[in-house]
Amino acid sequence: MTAVFSHGRLRLYLLKLLDDGPKHGYELIRLLEDRFLGLYAPSAGTIYPRLQRLEVEGLVTHTAAGGRKVYEITEAGRAELRQRAGELATLESDITASVEDLSALAGEIQTEVRGSVRDLKRELREAARQTRRTRWEPPPSRPAAGGGRPAATESPLLTEFDQRLAAFTVEVGALVRAGRLTDNQLRTAIRLLDGALDGLRRLLR
Repeated sequence: MTAVFSHGRLRLYLLKLLDDGPKHGYELIRLLEDRFLGLYAPSAGTIYPRLQRLEVEGLVTHTAAGGRKVYEITEAGRAELRQRAGELATLESDITASVEDLSALAGEIQTEVRGSVRDLKRELREAARQTRRTRWEPPPSRPAAGGGRPAATESPLLTEFDQRLAAFTVEVGALVRAGRLTDNQLRTAIRLLDGALDGLRRLLR
């Protein structure tokens, strides 16, 4: 759970969201994710226990609809919101600041990932050139009949390597530019790219 919701503040924000109208748990998760621009989304294990406690305290109630529990704020819940209006306003300001910080961090990490992808592409191209010159270089052949030069041949393995390299770089670039990655996913991607590059370096030593 993001630090902005420490000390029971998520409980207050859930009341605020339910004050706008009845919602089931999944809707509350999506609303929180939207509020954080997709950079944070609470888990079901975070949301539902708090809703259950709010219900025990008489601040929300629920009805069953389509196999889901739809939660609705009670008058006691609205009274608590009124009493804590100042705290709620501070929480909204803190959420705005947290979103700005998370956006800046995500931008820095994405820039780092793109830089790593560019470096990896450059290293892979160099590895392909080295491989072409060393590991898969065809053995010298005898002169062709009539004194002409033998035709150059390319190893099928080298062709397969080039194809897989091209597919790899395209897919990595697409994944980075595609959906929203969490900070942990981006850090893991960087480690994977570094590990692949280290493995190629050891192979070509």
